[in-house]
Formats: sequence, C-alpha cells, structure tokens
Amino acid sequence: ASRVLTSLCRRAYLQKPSCRFLAVQSPQPSDAQAENVVIDKKNRSKLPDKLVDYRFIYPEFLPETDFSLRNAIREKLERKDMLNRRSVIEIPEFYVGSIMAVTVSDNNAPGKQNRFVGICIMRYGVGMQHRFTLRNVIEHQGVEIMYDLYSPLLLKIEVLRLEKRLDEHLRYLRDAPLEYSTFPFDMEAQTHNEGAPVPINTLKVKLKPKPWLERWERQDLKGIQDLGLPQKFYDKAAAVATPWERYDLMKQYRQVITEEDQLPIWEQVEQHRANVEDTQRRERRRKLLQKTKT
Repeated sequence: ASRVLTSLCRRAYLQKPSCRFLAVQSPQPSDAQAENVVIDKKNRSKLPDKLVDYRFIYPEFLPETDFSLRNAIREKLERKDMLNRRSVIEIPEFYVGSIMAVTVSDNNAPGKQNRFVGICIMRYGVGMQHRFTLRNVIEHQGVEIMYDLYSPLLLKIEVLRLEKRLDEHLRYLRDAPLEYSTFPFDMEAQTHNEGAPVPINTLKVKLKPKPWLERWERQDLKGIQDLGLPQKFYDKAAAVATPWERYDLMKQYRQVITEEDQLPIWEQVEQHRANVEDTQRRERRRKLLQKTKT
C-alpha cells in the first residue's frame, strides 16, 4: 500500500496542477495564482467552461474546507437562503480593489438610509457569514465599514468601478497615505461590458514609515513599493518563511473544494442566474438608458 501511495504522490507531483487545486476558500482566493496556471479545460477540468470562473465570482458559495465544520443539510439550506436573498436584492460581481457604494437601512440617518462609498479591501467568510469591508477617507480620517453580504439591512449594492488588484487583500492601505484610499461620494459608475475581462489595477502603493499595523515584509505582497527596510528585517522574514508549503500536496488538497463538490453548487447558481440575475441585469440597463436620455 505504501508503494502505491508513493507512486501516486510522485505522479501527482510531476503533473501540472489540476483545476481542483485552485478553488481555495476564505479569507479570499488568490486570483493572481489561479490566472497564472495553465488549465487544459478539455482534459483536466470537469466543470463546463461557463462555470469555471464562478469560484471567483461567487466565492461565498464554496463550503468550508475543514471537513469537521461541514454539514450537507446546513450548506443546502444556506445556499437556498442566499439565492432567495439574491432574488430580492441585486448583488453584482465585485472583487478586492473594486470601488463600491452600499446603501443600508439606518433608523438614525436622515431618510432612514445611509450610503457609503469606498474601496473593497477584503472579503472573507463562508455562506451566510460572508463579509466585505469598504474603506474611504472622511475629514482626513480613514474610515472602514464591514458589511454582511447577505444582511437584510442592505438595500442596494453598486459597483462604481469593477477592477482587481495584485493582492488578495488591501489591508496595507491602513499604513499608506490617505490619497490611496480617498474616493468621492458622488463618483459616477463606470460601465463594464458584459463578458469582458475584469481589468487588473497594477498600482503599487507607497507605505508610510514604520510603525505599521502588520509586518508587511513577511507577506508576499505584490501591490506595494519597496519598503526600504534594513536587511535584518528581510533576514527575519526569510527565517520564518515556509516556501516548502507550495509543494505540500496534502496540505493543498485539504485547502480546496474538489470539482466534484463544486459542480452541483455551480449548477444551482447557474439556474438562479438564468432565471433571476439576467432579469435584474436587463432592468438595470433599462434604467441606465432612461437616465442617459434624460
């Protein structure tokens, strides 16, 4: 048995990574790593072409990777509630780095509503517990608001600029100059053609001098400029780094949702998308055309 297992591990190591190893769950899936892997969809991917990218568009539908936290009945009930919520409110496609506006119900605000505009710096969580955080600058002070994506208090979610960044989170904006997090509240929405690839903003942020909230030099961040630290900081970062984990096949397997488990989820989402989201999209286009004519 050990000889067979060794042979299988050697064969898996020598082959190119399959799509099943790319559906990484929360905090956020690494879009950059997934896009750099060449996938032979005909020979390797068991998902239809139109469903391959759903793990990035709808990451909250992927269940927990920890099997001790899995419950099939709870997952089905949560997906049903999530799709029902999407039938009430349009939840557009967005990523970390997208500029968004969220309107929530607030009894203490004028008109009982409150609207906040900001850049999405992170999104995380599974199922109904999926959350995202927007950041903006108000009166020279950085302000962040965390929203539950499926909260009934959310009245409207708008994507003013659909784009991605080089990293899977933008928490380092907290240690960056305020101009990197400043966006006008009257910002007009930019149109994005359906089916067009999502643009990637390659902006590199210049951080302020230490002290920082996190040890950014110990994170593999591509969206920040050279930190300009003494060599001892990089030596300590190299000492605690774990570069061998990229070759740990078993750890990778434990951190993914296999395509066999993904397929029934995305088929359910695709059915809802065909019945509900297309209607919402056409209604949004009609309102936009009426607004441009007036």
